[in-house]
Formats: sequence, C-alpha cells, structure tokens
Amino acid sequence: MIKEGDFIFLYGGKKAQFLIKYSKEKPYFECHLGKVEFPDGFDFGDVLYTNKNKPLFVLRPTTSDLVFRVKRLTTIMYPKDMGYVVLNLGIKSGDRVLEVGSGSGAMTIVLAGLVGDNGMVYSFERREEFLKNASYNVKRAGLSGRVKFFLRDVEKEGFGVFDVDAAVVDVPEPWSLVRHVKESLKGGAPVFFLSPNIEQVQKTYESLKEHGFVRMKTVEILEREIKVREGKTRPMERMISHTGYLTFAHKVNDGKEEKTYED
Repeated sequence: MIKEGDFIFLYGGKKAQFLIKYSKEKPYFECHLGKVEFPDGFDFGDVLYTNKNKPLFVLRPTTSDLVFRVKRLTTIMYPKDMGYVVLNLGIKSGDRVLEVGSGSGAMTIVLAGLVGDNGMVYSFERREEFLKNASYNVKRAGLSGRVKFFLRDVEKEGFGVFDVDAAVVDVPEPWSLVRHVKESLKGGAPVFFLSPNIEQVQKTYESLKEHGFVRMKTVEILEREIKVREGKTRPMERMISHTGYLTFAHKVNDGKEEKTYED
C-alpha cells in the first residue's frame, strides 16, 4: 500500500508521464487527462481513472525517473552514461565515494542509492546556488543521510577526504584536480571524468599519466530507441547521441607506477 511521502509514477502514455510525491493533504492529481482521486489503500500496479475516464497506471518510479525530474540549475548526466559509469566504478553498498561538481544532484542521487545506509557520498561544489539546489534534490529523494555536501574550490583547497573507494569528477577543467583525486583515492581505486569536448579528454590524459594512473580508457555511449510495430519495426528517427566523453583510470601508489605504460 502506498504511504505518505512515497514517490509514485502515473503513466497514461508517452505524453502523460508524471512523477509525484503522495500526500494525504492533496489526495488527487490533475493533468490534461483530467482529475484523478486517490482512493484509500491504493497500491503500485493499480489503474486509476480520471473524471474524463482516462486510465492512469500507478507505477514504481525508477532511479532514472527520479534523476530526470530533479530541479535543474545545470545540465545533468544522462542515465545511459550513469549506468555505464557506476558499473565501471564498481560502486556497492558500504562504499565511500567522492564527487566533485554536485551540479543539480542527479548523479549524487544515483551514488547515494548505491552506497546504502552504511556508505557515504562526499559531494563538492564551488557555487553555492548549485550546492543548495543539489542538497534540496537529494533531500527530496530521501537520501540526505547518505550525502555530505561541501562548498569548496577543490583546485585550491583539496578535498580533505581520504581512502575513498571511487571518485566522480564532472568539472570544466578536470585535469586540474587529478593530483587531489590521487590523494583521496585508495590504492588501485577507480576514478571517472565527464568531458563534453575531446580537448578536455586529451588534457586529462596528460595529467593522469603525469600522476601515475593506469588502465585509462575513454568511451562514448549512444542510445537509440526502437519503434516496435507489427510488420514495420524500425529505429526511431531521433536518438540520444553525444552527451559526453567518459574517461576512466585507476590509481597506482607512488613509486609503483610504470612511467612508460601505454594502454
């Protein structure tokens, strides 16, 4: 049964998708399909009908739903990229994860969901308005107990957090933070950098090599939906193509890196 404060996803077709937080103080929802009243004891999987007799399906929201509907002051990473990132960083329950570039808190929500109640996300942002918005979005998602926010210019001050299991870097000049990331990571741990432009990737590679990181790779993820219709299934006319270059590397402890290593 759906409880006070639960997120629910109302689905009435591709042009009628709504993420809302259920409240007994407002036991109804209105949209272009009409007004629907929430009955006592309704649950996920139920079908509700508006006053225009249009169906709205009560679905469990996914992490992707929560991410795409944060209050945005910045661009956010796409789910197609986020999934690849967290798999390649190997983030799991109990991990301590570093994030720099809190942005709108979308990636912060994903990381906080993965580390669980025994883990922690340390999220750094140098613009106060962004940090406040990210904190609001994380709190709205019910995950604020798993995140510590810091208002700090990391390039000048460093992180001040050490022995973390993974790091996520989403800033305009990521190469300037590599030395600080190295100080904070555990030996052998991975780091991820998001860069819109290939020139950013090149400079980041140079800094990673200078600081002894290995296993470097950069990929680009493209997403194309398929329009499924009997006898004429084909790809959609539009797709989500370039959203950013995803660069990964692993820390090697000082004195053990191979200076001439090439992937």
